[in-house]
Amino acid sequence: MLENRFPVGEGRLCLVLGGRGFIGSHLVSALLTRGFRVRCFDRPHVESVGDSFLSNPDFELCEGDFTSESDVAEALRECEFCYHLVSTTLPKSSNSDPIFDVESNVVGSLRLLNHAKKNGLKKVVFVSSGGTVYGAPTEIPIPETHPTNPICSYGITKLMIEKYLSLFQELHGLDYTVLRLANPFGDGQRTLATQGAIAVFMGRVLRGEPIEIWGDGSIVRDYIYISDVVNALLLSLFPSNNQHVFNIGSGRGHSLNEVISAIEAVSNCQAVRRYLDARTFDVPANVLNIEAARKFLGWCPKVSFDAGINNFYKWIRSVEG
Repeated sequence: MLENRFPVGEGRLCLVLGGRGFIGSHLVSALLTRGFRVRCFDRPHVESVGDSFLSNPDFELCEGDFTSESDVAEALRECEFCYHLVSTTLPKSSNSDPIFDVESNVVGSLRLLNHAKKNGLKKVVFVSSGGTVYGAPTEIPIPETHPTNPICSYGITKLMIEKYLSLFQELHGLDYTVLRLANPFGDGQRTLATQGAIAVFMGRVLRGEPIEIWGDGSIVRDYIYISDVVNALLLSLFPSNNQHVFNIGSGRGHSLNEVISAIEAVSNCQAVRRYLDARTFDVPANVLNIEAARKFLGWCPKVSFDAGINNFYKWIRSVEG
């Protein structure tokens, strides 16, 4: 097993697209700890990263627009590895403007791959969506070989980027790994955001605000703690050896009602639940089969659902004082 054998940076330059985000900031920290030089690319005026990054001589902040060819080209300069964590849309809103979804995400990613080829980049690690690329599952847990029939534009564009990564590997030898990620949660996640059920529900419970639940709360999802996500991202820097696509989740499902009950238990607060009409794009269940990641990536989750909820609650309390 490779799960504890993470890559050593030795001063090599790694680009993290979307490095100011929830996953990206954790990844930047882990890469710096392991001796990489890290260039963080993100939009201007995004909530700033911590002072610990900005004071680190191995950290570089590069602000720009992912849809700008010159900005992306400059960000890739002299990099050996690239993590692609950028998305300009959300699953629930992507169907309202599929053209924007394609123009900003797919075309932007193609520009990235063209410059990666020109610059001799060694590898791209792309965070895809295990929750949307498969559509309505015909089996649970869902393996990577499951048919891909997404019911939202977000999932379609993720698949398009996956296919272009495969094409560039075939035509130009650009190595890549795709992580089809479940629902990440944990320290640093914003409780006032519009996505991330655990974070949003936790915030509302602690503030005494009602939780709006689409449907009867029986929808089941796979939730994965942020440290386990970062470990998978780190292991993905190793050469792919013809294994390119991996589900990354806990391998277990929890309903929205179970999520709320777990938050109530750890916080000793009663949730105010408001059940609304179900949404057409919410599949009843999505739980990922993670056996391929265990076998070929050398990865497995270490933090249980309950432990992750407890850790997240303690973190929120610590930052709130």
